[in-house]
Amino acid sequence: MRRTREEVDATLQIAKLNAAELLPTVHCLGFGPGASAAAGDFCLLELEPALCEQLEAGHSLVIRGDKDEQAVLCSRDKTYDLKIADTSNMLLFIPGCKTPDQLQMEETHCNIIHTEIFGFSNNYWEVRRCRPKLKKLKKLLMENAYEGPDSQEEKDSSHPKYTTEDLLDRIQASEEEIMAQLQVLNACEIGGYWRILEFDYEMKLLNHITQLVDSESWPFSKVPLSICLQELGPLEPEEMIEHCLKCYGKKYIEDGEVYFELSADKICRATAQMLLQNAVKFNLAEFQEVWQQSVPEGMITRLDQLKGLALVDRHSRPEIIFLLKVDDLPEDNQERFNSLFSLREKWTEEDIAPYIQDLCGEKQTIGALLTKYSRSSMQNGVKVYNSRRPIS
Repeated sequence: MRRTREEVDATLQIAKLNAAELLPTVHCLGFGPGASAAAGDFCLLELEPALCEQLEAGHSLVIRGDKDEQAVLCSRDKTYDLKIADTSNMLLFIPGCKTPDQLQMEETHCNIIHTEIFGFSNNYWEVRRCRPKLKKLKKLLMENAYEGPDSQEEKDSSHPKYTTEDLLDRIQASEEEIMAQLQVLNACEIGGYWRILEFDYEMKLLNHITQLVDSESWPFSKVPLSICLQELGPLEPEEMIEHCLKCYGKKYIEDGEVYFELSADKICRATAQMLLQNAVKFNLAEFQEVWQQSVPEGMITRLDQLKGLALVDRHSRPEIIFLLKVDDLPEDNQERFNSLFSLREKWTEEDIAPYIQDLCGEKQTIGALLTKYSRSSMQNGVKVYNSRRPIS
């Protein structure tokens, strides 16, 4: 049964609404025989303008997550948490419904529009920007680290390998964030699969390069790619030599020739990891002496090269240093702080900063994280931070 204009005007009068203050067009809503979409049949998604623009431009949004993971929404370059928001107002699905702005732009002769409700919902999904969940990426790639073309693992086809599409299916992050993290991990594509070099093999490649640089008396700022490949090609695959140069240097072209400027900080850091990985704890003074002797001549080692890789205990006698990689710590904020405070009761900001820097959001600072997850106090004139909750 359809309402007439008279019935609409009578309803407005009962509601004490002035028709002159409203648009002349009236939507009369009703559930018809075709209204089959009940609550739960559809999901409503509230998007920020930037995401709407991406959809309108023809780009896709992807929901990612395994059954045991909280789902996230990914655009080309960002990751968002998905949460259900309940509303006390019933949300109606009305195909072809026109907004007041659209009605004002049209000359409507029939000012009553009878509209059939297709369905309804009492909640919607809202999105909130979050950090990409990238810890799993390294875990998957380390299942089958690359030890060289002649290793037994390469001959055994049962070990898992992952293509870009495989990683997009498994990792809760946008494609750009995944590709950026692959660079951070120094991963490379071998035979169409992403691989991380096993650390000892990576150091073997680096040692070949630094020995060649020393024998040829090249400056570290100008290592020629062509001669490296020519001299080291018989020892290791050329693509692995070039990959190692990319990991530990910066590529540039001069007079048509490709050169690499090797990073002293990266080489010193890798050498320190090699020395520390087989020792539970290392006398600091002895370590610094061995470390300086182990790096190529002309490079200077400094403890600030080891941020996020190793931790110094100044209160121990003698002072010690041990391996503590930020990559090995939990991804969740609270779990990360619990892990750090179980390792050391009190931290200075200088010591803890490298281990929580990656937890900072777009507009979040280290100070804000420390305020939320720790308590501060003064110890011998130095501000230190300890846990807000008991650590078992």
